[in-house]
Amino acid sequence: MLKQKRIVVLGGSSGIGLAVARIAVAEGARVVIVSSSAARVQRALADLPGAEGHTLNLRAAAEVRALFERLGPLDHLVFTAGEELLLSPLMSVDLKQARAFFELRYWAALAAVQAAVPHLARDGSVVLTGGSAGVRPPPGFVIGAGICAAMEATTRALALELAPIRVNIVVPGFVDTALWSNIAEPARRQMFAEAAAKLPVGHIGKPAEIAEHYLGFMRGTYVTGQSLLVDGGGVLV
Repeated sequence: MLKQKRIVVLGGSSGIGLAVARIAVAEGARVVIVSSSAARVQRALADLPGAEGHTLNLRAAAEVRALFERLGPLDHLVFTAGEELLLSPLMSVDLKQARAFFELRYWAALAAVQAAVPHLARDGSVVLTGGSAGVRPPPGFVIGAGICAAMEATTRALALELAPIRVNIVVPGFVDTALWSNIAEPARRQMFAEAAAKLPVGHIGKPAEIAEHYLGFMRGTYVTGQSLLVDGGGVLV
């Protein structure tokens, strides 16, 4: 169903985005990955036969618009871009840093959709990325929870505004990606082990497990405005 479809994955050089790109390439899609890191793009392309890659600053709306003008027609847009998580209680959070965190995870996503829509097929889709912190935030996630909740609300609004283009959002829980790299390795492993022990599925998510659901939204021609929580049952415990 995705064979020869043109799919742009913003944040496609690592983590969940790269996993989405791998599956799409395997299904015969024409994949374009975009990242802020030229080195990561080149490494990813070595693993994605036939894919196309671009490097740009996703926070720069003018650069994003120019990219989509160059790319032309596309069928699906996926936004998975993100940086290391900002973990801080409210009373110690740096609000300037918090605003910058919104810049990529919220405003850049909105700018990307705005730039892509004129080129998107009317039967195509947008798949955004949230996080389970928007549903059940742990301590220290006040900024992350706000962004995740905002992304879900935005998804529902865009599904109406951009129809018949479908707009959905994947909401991952704990996933072993570089987003946690600002936590020292021993502490990160301990955090993952403790979280896995509580999860009904018994393990932390891997990018490929989450990626399958982005492809499901692309294929699902009768679903829009929906949030899919993929968290191993984390909100239940």
